[in-house]
Amino acid sequence: MAALPLDELNELHANICQAVADPKRILILYALAEEARNVSTLAVDLMLPQPTVSRHLRVLRQQSLVGTRREGPSVIYYLGDERIIEVLDLMQQIMLEALERQTELLSAA
Repeated sequence: MAALPLDELNELHANICQAVADPKRILILYALAEEARNVSTLAVDLMLPQPTVSRHLRVLRQQSLVGTRREGPSVIYYLGDERIIEVLDLMQQIMLEALERQTELLSAA
């Protein structure tokens, strides 16, 4: 694969970060990591309105974070790349460690 210009790569990076910036989209990604499913099942499992889930899936699909396949009349959503869960887990770990450091600083003061 040819290297992208740095400004184009940074734009793509920002788009991915924006796509995972919403807590509901993060929930959707973790749910799809467990198993692929259709929008109705996702909505029930996450206790969210189906139009909300559809809207978030559209954003995730635009960034290739989720993919689709047809199973009869249903459209099944799945993770486009399993590594996004590793990225989300790492970001969560960094955030928790930062919170621990802040708590330690406040306790020491």
